[in-house]
Amino acid sequence: MESQELETICGQAREVVALAATFIREQIGMVASEDIEEKGLHDLVSYVDTTSEEMLVAGLGPLIQDATFLTEEGMSIMLVSDYKWIIDPLDGTTNFLHGLPCFSISVALEYKGEYQLGIVYEINQDECFYAWKGGGAWLNEKRIKPREVGDLHQCLLATGFPFHDYSRMESYLKALEVFMRNTRGLRRFGSAAVDLAYVACGRFDAYFEYRLNPWDIAAGAFIVLEAGGKVSDFKGGSTFQDGSEILASSAALYPEMLSKVQEAFKV
Repeated sequence: MESQELETICGQAREVVALAATFIREQIGMVASEDIEEKGLHDLVSYVDTTSEEMLVAGLGPLIQDATFLTEEGMSIMLVSDYKWIIDPLDGTTNFLHGLPCFSISVALEYKGEYQLGIVYEINQDECFYAWKGGGAWLNEKRIKPREVGDLHQCLLATGFPFHDYSRMESYLKALEVFMRNTRGLRRFGSAAVDLAYVACGRFDAYFEYRLNPWDIAAGAFIVLEAGGKVSDFKGGSTFQDGSEILASSAALYPEMLSKVQEAFKV
């Protein structure tokens, strides 16, 4: 698909995402405790997640005929297609349910295993980050790029705390110590999609986390790449797409970040 056609589809998809974001915004503070379910350890869901997902699937479906869907809440449409929409209808559900203002919608389009476009809509600040292949990265119509600072001591980092898989805690805590001692600070916002979008626009200089899912990182990772940043797994490879481990940063900072992460996680 040509870049111009992807740009058009990205614009149409942004309209779909904006409608779902409006619904989520209207539900802030409205979810009762009996409406909340625990899918797994510390993994919450409510009707807001599922309704948002239904809206996204219904709206995105007509944009590319016979595209498949990979979604957090399992609303997958089983078709044979080279195109796949990867959707997190509410990234940061725990934040949303606790009234903490950092949560987003994440939508990516994949073609034969390669990202083609990504949208991360941070609902509280009404900020839409987006990119399409060959078109650069954008925030509300303005071009964005990472902050090109190569000195770790001048950088602000983001991470996500393990919340159900503690098998690498020793390595993770070692990484935290290294970055606490050698950066301006670490932040944990609770939405991987937002963390990645903030790397793309230079608010964070780098982000790392392990044990996520494809829908958590697909859109944000692609936006970082189109912005000119670097994204990899902890070995420096491309298996980050499954979410098992991800490192994102500016190109200038990436070599040092990768070295520190590899040392901590012994990879």
